[in-house]
Amino acid sequence: MTTTTTTATTTTATVLSLSDLHGSLSDPLLDAMTFLNEVTERYPDALSFAPGRPHEGFFEPEDVHAHLDAYLTHLAERGLGGSAVRTALFQYGPTKGIVADLVARTLANDEGLDAAPEALVLTVGAQEGMLLVLRALCATPEDVLLVSSPCYVGVTGAARLLDLATVPVPEGPDGGPDPRAVRAAARAVRATGRRPRALYVVPDFANPSGTSMPVAARAELLDAAAAEGLLVIEDNPYGFFTREPGEPGDRPTLKALDRRRQVVYLGSFAKTCFPGARLGYVVADQEVVAPDGRTTLLADELAKLKSMTTVNTPALSQAVIGGMLLRHDCRLRAANAPARAHYAANLAVLLRELERHFPAAERERLGVSWNEPEGGFFAVLQVPFTADEAAMERCAREHGVLWTPMAPFYPAGGGERRLRLSISALSPQQIETGVARLADFVRAAAR
Repeated sequence: MTTTTTTATTTTATVLSLSDLHGSLSDPLLDAMTFLNEVTERYPDALSFAPGRPHEGFFEPEDVHAHLDAYLTHLAERGLGGSAVRTALFQYGPTKGIVADLVARTLANDEGLDAAPEALVLTVGAQEGMLLVLRALCATPEDVLLVSSPCYVGVTGAARLLDLATVPVPEGPDGGPDPRAVRAAARAVRATGRRPRALYVVPDFANPSGTSMPVAARAELLDAAAAEGLLVIEDNPYGFFTREPGEPGDRPTLKALDRRRQVVYLGSFAKTCFPGARLGYVVADQEVVAPDGRTTLLADELAKLKSMTTVNTPALSQAVIGGMLLRHDCRLRAANAPARAHYAANLAVLLRELERHFPAAERERLGVSWNEPEGGFFAVLQVPFTADEAAMERCAREHGVLWTPMAPFYPAGGGERRLRLSISALSPQQIETGVARLADFVRAAAR
């Protein structure tokens, strides 16, 4: 008699310790947006001043087909046959992108920015552009990124993923990093034996503060950065919402003022065209010299990094945005005039309602104040209590309104009694109702 012995195999699921994973995964900064999304899902009926997304009323599904058809017509007019068009749309395509010429034309028309197409890299949103630029510029652990404070969490988050140190520079009284503070921060970093490598700034309608830099301050900032050997990373997601060139109040970008090729320019079509296309771009026209004397553009070096991350930017997204640009003669400021008017009207409603619900005497008694941005999506409210995640959830649960805590936007701490209000995704009537609810919450929390 033969006996067969069966050995049971015990399968145990692998369990990973968070302490063994990259340190950024334990950073509260990376949890901030997740928490906001969770609260939004738990209170779906709450009016939300939190999201920085554009108003969906300007998007029509049929426009996607019209934009794509316009781009296909453009390719045919350039002499591309069916096989070449098929390759352009369905294959991987050049790492630097296929619509750089159209983007360059738009930048020239709308921003007065003379960018050669070969100096552009089309990216998967501006966020990829940030990662590529930071990875390329910061070569050693001693390299430091200066950031305006408060600062967009996307860039500080990207720096954290790359183990790149950041040093905050406070905003000046008129918006944007104070040039004197930039000089002081750069020198302080250098005194520790590290290298201040670049300065990140959003000059127009900054997220989260909503502020815009005056023209004189822009020139002064460029001079301060040059004196300290800093490259400037200009992020301009809202640029196509500014006034028409030559109109009163129009301000040139830092890149348009750049005479030293010290500005690396990040742009995006998310806020102004089509967020779902996830199309951004980098203008990187700086010359790079290799040890053997060979020269390239920084854009070419960024493309090398991109080839090892996303490989290339989806051709279909580029074709849709390219068609949109063609249909508007590569002039987005004019095309965005209705959206600009909508956001300006919404911002005016917000400021009016804050004034109505918090008269001067009550503002002084409570310690409530707010800034008055010239445009864009955001304003900041100072409140007499800690505006943290617990307060936000309580506000959603008891008063039916959401907002964004400002503390995560301050890399070195601060902003605990400030909250960000976004007007982009709401109607005027919703803003009126939301401010009334928010005022009730502020008064209750201040007791």
